[in-house]
Amino acid sequence: MKAFIVEKYGKDGVRAADVAEPTVRDSDVLVRVSATSINPLDKMVRDGEFKRLLKYKRPFVLGHDVAGIVTQVGSAVRDVAVGDAVYARPRDLRIGGFAEFIAIDQDDVSPKPESLTLREAAAVPLVALAARQILVDRAHVKPGQKVLIHAGAGGLGSTVIQLAKHLGATVATTTNTHTEELVRSLGADIVVDYTKEDFSQVLSGYDLVLDSLGGANLEKSLTVLKPGGLAIGVVGPPDVGFARQLDAPSFMSAVMNALSRKVRKQAKALGVRYQFFFMQASGSQLRELGALYDNGQLRPVIDRTFPFDQTLEAMAYVEQGRTTAGKVVISMAPDND
Repeated sequence: MKAFIVEKYGKDGVRAADVAEPTVRDSDVLVRVSATSINPLDKMVRDGEFKRLLKYKRPFVLGHDVAGIVTQVGSAVRDVAVGDAVYARPRDLRIGGFAEFIAIDQDDVSPKPESLTLREAAAVPLVALAARQILVDRAHVKPGQKVLIHAGAGGLGSTVIQLAKHLGATVATTTNTHTEELVRSLGADIVVDYTKEDFSQVLSGYDLVLDSLGGANLEKSLTVLKPGGLAIGVVGPPDVGFARQLDAPSFMSAVMNALSRKVRKQAKALGVRYQFFFMQASGSQLRELGALYDNGQLRPVIDRTFPFDQTLEAMAYVEQGRTTAGKVVISMAPDND
C-alpha cells in the first residue's frame, strides 16, 4: 500500500513509500483510510521530540487522525463490523493515518458522526479528544468559570472554544483581525486581537488558560489566572506528569521535572499552577463527542483539503503558518464521501 513514512528523524525524514498492509491483531479493525488530517503532533513526532518516551521503530507511518471504512475485523472484535464508517485517533506507537490502510485497536475507534462527511470527520479526533480531556478530565470546567484559549482560530483552539461554551464557561480567546468573526461565531465571548492588544494587560481572574504557543506567551498566561488557577500547555515544557502518563523510566521523570522547573517556579510565586497536557486515544470519548457534533454543539473548522499524494506539501503548508483557521485535511480520493 502507499504510505508516508518517517525514515529518519528531522524535517526531511518523511517520504512516500510502498509498504506492506498492516497485520490485523485479534482486537484490531482494519480501516481503509478515506481521509486524515495534519496536527502539530505530526511534526513533533517526525522531528523526534518525544523519541526518548515514544519509541517508534523506524520506518513507521506518520499520521494521528483517521476517518474511513472498516474492511476487516479481528476475532475478538465485537462492536465494529466490516463496512462501518469510523473515525479515530490511534494510540501512540500505533499511529499511521498517512496510508491507504491502518490497523487500529477496537477501543480507539468510534462510529463516524452521522452529520459529518468522512473528510470532516478526519479533522476531529485528536483535537476533540484533547479538548474534552483538557476541559472535563483535567480542569473540571464548570458553568460560570472563565477560560482563556490562545490561538482560538486554530484546529485545537476552535474546538476548545466550542466545548468550553457548551460546558457553560465564559470564553476568551486570542486571534488576529482576520479570524475575529470566526471565533465569535464559535462562541467566544471576549476576543483579544493579538496584533493590537496584549492579552495580559486586558484580562484577569481566569480559572483556566490553554496555551498552545509556549515561551513568553505561557509565562504571561500565568499572570491572568486567579489564585489557584491552572495553565495547561500543549507544546511544553513537559512535566513529571507526562513521564508518568507514558510510564517512562524514573530518570525521565527527573528530566521532565527539570525542563518545567522554571515555569512551575513562576506559577508557584503567583499562587497558580502549570501542567503539561498530552492527549490519549479513546473510542468511548469519541462516541460522546460524536453526539455533540450530530446535535450541532460542535462543528469542525477546515482550512483546506489536499490530495493524498500531496501529503508532504500539506505538512509544509501547516509548518509555514499558511493555515488561516482550523485543520488541514488530506483526502484519499475526490469522491470518497
